[in-house]
Amino acid sequence: MKIKTIAGVLGLFAALSFSPLASAAADANAAQALAKKEGCLKCHAIDKKKEGASLKEISAKYKGKADAPAKLLHHISAGDKVKFADGTEEDHKIIKTKDQAELANLIAWILSL
Repeated sequence: MKIKTIAGVLGLFAALSFSPLASAAADANAAQALAKKEGCLKCHAIDKKKEGASLKEISAKYKGKADAPAKLLHHISAGDKVKFADGTEEDHKIIKTKDQAELANLIAWILSL
């Protein structure tokens, strides 16, 4: 990963962790468009379990936790392994956008569900 990209991700992490951005009203249409474009909705539905947890379940899991935005950012940008109900594992898809505002909006939207 390039230094510039690392700095950008760290900047987004700081913005999400220490500012009102984490609780700001999200642009749901833009967030859903990004989620669809990046393939998130292939495994996650908004309100029902697919291969992955629903986005509402993810939101509930992190509700009230100060580090929620940072944990979601890590999950969508690190490519860590995810485990499926059948026991198989694969790398979680990494969101490709470099637009920090888009990422922040996606995370804020998920947490608002």
